[in-house]
Amino acid sequence: MKDFIYYAPTEVVFGKESEEKVAQMVRKYGGTKVLVHYGGQSAVRSGLLDKICNLLAEDGIAFVKLGGVVPNPRLSLVHEGIELCHKEGIDFVLAVGGGSVIDSAKGIAYGVCHDGEVWDIYMGKAQPVKMLPVASVLTIPAAGSEMSEASVITNEDGDVKIGYSNSLARPKFAIMNPERTYSLPPYQTAAGVTDMMMHTMERYFTKDDDMDLTTDIAEATLRSMKTAVFPVLRNPEDYRYRAQIMWGGSLMHNGLTGCGVSDDWATHQLEHELSGMFDVTHGAGLAAVWPSWARYVKHENLSRFVRFAVNVMDVPNDFADPEGTAEKGIEAMERFYHAIGMPINIKELIGRDITDDEIKEMVRKCSRDGQRTIGCLKVLNAADMEAIYQMAKG
Repeated sequence: MKDFIYYAPTEVVFGKESEEKVAQMVRKYGGTKVLVHYGGQSAVRSGLLDKICNLLAEDGIAFVKLGGVVPNPRLSLVHEGIELCHKEGIDFVLAVGGGSVIDSAKGIAYGVCHDGEVWDIYMGKAQPVKMLPVASVLTIPAAGSEMSEASVITNEDGDVKIGYSNSLARPKFAIMNPERTYSLPPYQTAAGVTDMMMHTMERYFTKDDDMDLTTDIAEATLRSMKTAVFPVLRNPEDYRYRAQIMWGGSLMHNGLTGCGVSDDWATHQLEHELSGMFDVTHGAGLAAVWPSWARYVKHENLSRFVRFAVNVMDVPNDFADPEGTAEKGIEAMERFYHAIGMPINIKELIGRDITDDEIKEMVRKCSRDGQRTIGCLKVLNAADMEAIYQMAKG
């Protein structure tokens, strides 16, 4: 069991019409002039963006708007946001959207207070000492960025996607109204559930087997998401299960399911190169990579994969054949992915065969030209990364 510090300072305002409190919350955390950051047209079509802006205006809080965030949020828009914040004297960044919007907002908030190129922070060349306060009105549960310390940005120059974590970036508050997720398409819903489950699985698959309570919490959240996704795919306006998913996305990435254990994150690192190169949906990319990663590393802690199979995937435990039980758990996860419309290999993900040259380029980027390893359950070098990508070709 590892010593740990658990820090989750984000204030959550959860439930129907929770967005009505947005101005009150901005004032509570010191905002006087706000950058309202959002994505495409969904926030506009739903009327949520206008509602948020009207509520701020009615309370006398000045704001400017910046839209245009896309999945795998771009560094160029972060640069635009930093420039706009300097020009307008912004002191608070409010993200209206999902994880990509929140990640972009965090990038802007870093950059406004950083004397230099913000990308250097993501590259590990610079350490931020402060940032503008960030908060969110969540519309897409998936990334958990509304309570996490993480931010992931894509640099279009070379299609490089890099995540950075710092407790400075934990949002001041998160407003969560499950009704605002009713319009999510089935694919986006399923990809979101895949992403949030992976946030816990990256912590669950560890060599630290002696933090029983954390493991129990992790298994419970994974089972809950498995249960919740099917009713929502059948009925997008099922408030009960939309609420489970929305709250699950936060709990599965605010650090709770990793207390006292070592994190792995290799699947995320491998997927970042897929979405960086092919601009695919992050959750779908995780589903395409995870089964191959699992088969490659399962012998590092076979009992953990057996426990996952039995306690999460409902596989009967064949005590005489633990490897067989572990494999059946991986197969059960693949069936779950297919059942909710997710891919289980790269060919299904991108719709064609990936070339060996493309794999080599992803390995080069992921390993930083052979200078970086990833993972914790099994530390992966460039050769390991290539082997997993090859297994995941389909």
